[in-house]
Order: sequence, then C-alpha cells, then structure tokens
Amino acid sequence: MSNQDDTPREPAAGGGGEPELLPEPPHPVNWNILTADEAETEWLELNAWVNWLRRTYGLPAAVVPPLWHRHSELVWELSALHLHWLGAYDPEQNGSAPLGWHRDFADARHRLRDWVAASGTRLDRDRPTRQTVWPGEEPAEPVEEIPITDRDADFVQHVLDDVARRREAEDEFYRNLDPDTGEIRP
Repeated sequence: MSNQDDTPREPAAGGGGEPELLPEPPHPVNWNILTADEAETEWLELNAWVNWLRRTYGLPAAVVPPLWHRHSELVWELSALHLHWLGAYDPEQNGSAPLGWHRDFADARHRLRDWVAASGTRLDRDRPTRQTVWPGEEPAEPVEEIPITDRDADFVQHVLDDVARRREAEDEFYRNLDPDTGEIRP
C-alpha cells in the first residue's frame, strides 16, 4: 500500500518553505487491476509487512508459510489484514482501533490456517493450490510439490514475473489502442 502520494500540502503553520508530502490514506488493494508499477510497490510493501507480522507474533508456517505469495487466497487475506492494520494504527484513528484489529487478527489466523491446509503449502515444500474441476471442464494438470530452498529468491522472481506479465498486458492494450479515436482496434 503506497504510503505517500505526490500531492504537495501546505507547509505547517509557521514553518514556511517547502510544502510537506502527507501520506495517502490506506485504500483497498484490488490485485486483479493493479498496473505493473503498482503491483511491484504493493508486493514489496506487503512482503515487508508480512515478515514483520510473522516475526512480531511468532506465527508458524501453518498460519503464514514461506511461499504465501504463490497462493492467491493467502495474498488476498494477508493484504486485507495489512490494510486493516494500517487503518487501525493510523495516528488519527480512535485509540481502541488496535484492539479491534487484534480481535479481527484472531479470526484471520483461523482463516489463514484453513487456507494453508487447503493449499498444501508448508515450511519446506510447496505446491499450487489444487482446483476442483467441475463437470464439463478440462481435467486439472497434475500438482507436484517442489522443495523450498531460498524463499527470498523465490519471492523476488515471483514479483519480477508478475510485473513482467502485467507490463506485457499493458503494452498489448496500448498496441491495440487507436490513438486517433481512443478505441481498441479489432
């Protein structure tokens, strides 16, 4: 979640000089529509926060596994929890807001355990979350576990791949855009 925008604000009273940049308020992250640049920022901020969270609260891999970033159900849950934390600890928030966050964090831990159990990711190995094939759909690809040897390298590669995929989609969109009409070419 980007904590600063580029909107200059008036200098503090009596401060004179340059306008200060104020943090933008927390906002929901819709991972489905982020641009490549937005996604890179959100991934890095969420990763830093998840690392802080797991260390601060001593969370086991059954709640936050090393390759959480490879499981959309965990990304969405952790992203929502991060947003809630940002709001609860905002300096202008009510003093009891952190208690509300902790209450909701207890609920989220139960959901995270369920997601981790369903996905099959663990401390030392990972596999894609199994998908239920409905009647009439193509059979699912076989799911294989891979060992986790370097979590940080995997995260970096995952972000690079995601950003590249998003950037390619953006480039494809603009290649098909008619500059004269602003419409998508067939």
